[in-house]
Amino acid sequence: MKNILIQIKNLINQMLFKFGYRISKVNNSGELVKIHKYKDYNEYRETQIFYNKKKIDKVWADEITLEKISDFLKDRIKTSIIKGICHGSRNGFEQNFFNEKKDGFEVIGTDISDTAKNYKNSIVHDFHNEKKEWINNFDFVYSNSLDQSFDPKKALEVWLNQIKEKGFVIIEHSDQHGVISSGKMDPFGVEANFFPYLLSEWFGHLISIEIIKGSKINKNNAPVFLFVLKKNIQEN
Repeated sequence: MKNILIQIKNLINQMLFKFGYRISKVNNSGELVKIHKYKDYNEYRETQIFYNKKKIDKVWADEITLEKISDFLKDRIKTSIIKGICHGSRNGFEQNFFNEKKDGFEVIGTDISDTAKNYKNSIVHDFHNEKKEWINNFDFVYSNSLDQSFDPKKALEVWLNQIKEKGFVIIEHSDQHGVISSGKMDPFGVEANFFPYLLSEWFGHLISIEIIKGSKINKNNAPVFLFVLKKNIQEN
């Protein structure tokens, strides 16, 4: 019966979507966080590359949200050049927005798929893996792809290591990043209202969290949250 109800809801969503309306996804399981388990790393990597190529022309990021991020960074980081890295940027839309439409940014992007080498300012890289030359190297890390992580805590540890002392890790989250969307394609799902508690459980007093609210104009005004993580300076 539950599966039938879900199918009916999805059908209604599809019908309403054509007319510009939207019903938010509903988590009926009661779960607050979920991580899909792969049989091994190769399955994870092959799955991510498959879906990357299948969705290579699709872009989740939007200019309004990126503009909001740009304004935030320029207000907080007082340097002539703001260096950043966008993880899971697929066809490079995110980093090229900063590089080409905003002054004072120097940004690269990464993706696990070999298709990254076909796009400007993109590097083939698994964002779970550390690169020594990236440690304490960036003013900000941005991603809307944490849902594609098989180990989000590990990924965030790596990203936090990549920012400078006063830098920021910015995670974009929407209803598409919740538990109901978790599966083989996007293994990590967490409910937005629980995410700050999960971050606190993982990192405790090591970080502070700021939340910026917005909406996706290109996705029927779906609500979006920017979780901004900053490393707290540790006293000796």
